[in-house]
Amino acid sequence: MSDHLTGTWWQQITGEAILGPLKGELLTHVEHDQLTFALWKKENPTGRVLKPDAKGNMESEDWEEEIEAFPTVTELDPDSPLGHRTVVFGLLLDGIAKAYPRDIILRTSPVTDTVGETPVLLVFAEDGKSARVFDRRVGGQTLDLFAKPNSEVTMLVDSQTGSEWDFTGKAVSGALKGETLSKIPLYIDYWFDWVEYNPTTELETFGLPIEDAVEEAAESEATEGVSRDGAEETDNTKDDTKTKNASETEQDD
Repeated sequence: MSDHLTGTWWQQITGEAILGPLKGELLTHVEHDQLTFALWKKENPTGRVLKPDAKGNMESEDWEEEIEAFPTVTELDPDSPLGHRTVVFGLLLDGIAKAYPRDIILRTSPVTDTVGETPVLLVFAEDGKSARVFDRRVGGQTLDLFAKPNSEVTMLVDSQTGSEWDFTGKAVSGALKGETLSKIPLYIDYWFDWVEYNPTTELETFGLPIEDAVEEAAESEATEGVSRDGAEETDNTKDDTKTKNASETEQDD
């Protein structure tokens, strides 16, 4: 991406200026969420939405599918456990990079893990699209959190106190009512891009098979052609799971 003021080019995942007058500068990370518009409206009923571009330059509803039709130029190790366009959840904590195939997190949410010295929770909302990561430490103790049975919305229960937590990370009942879990930045990226900028990344699958993710990515890559200039428009078939867990914000009337 580039800025209009100086024409400097910036790397999206790191925020580093890589070409132009500001080369070497680094953008400050701002806390953000990747939620469906429906969930965002629910959490922020008085929130305001950025006015669309007056020229009508808006992304297509099928943006993710259209992007997947483009070939990638980054080569992966022949022994790579994932395909180029397998979507991963990436975390950068305590000097450690760790990635989780998104499909596996969707199937097993909520998921607890530890990255470096930080105990984390990865969780999807009830829409199967919106996701967040939290630090599991509250008041000097590390919580073990599980999904509340038979709940229509994402609710968690910790085994230490029996307190209930909502998707915003706030305890809504129990001994810890009013406490809030700290959010951890979540990077949702294609595997080829994540591993390019985090070559020493760990990959966590919790012992679950990842063949489906690899096959899905391979099928997508097979339709890409040999060059970006000569690539033809293709229809990529995506399974129901991947459709469910798309992380791009979408408008819900």
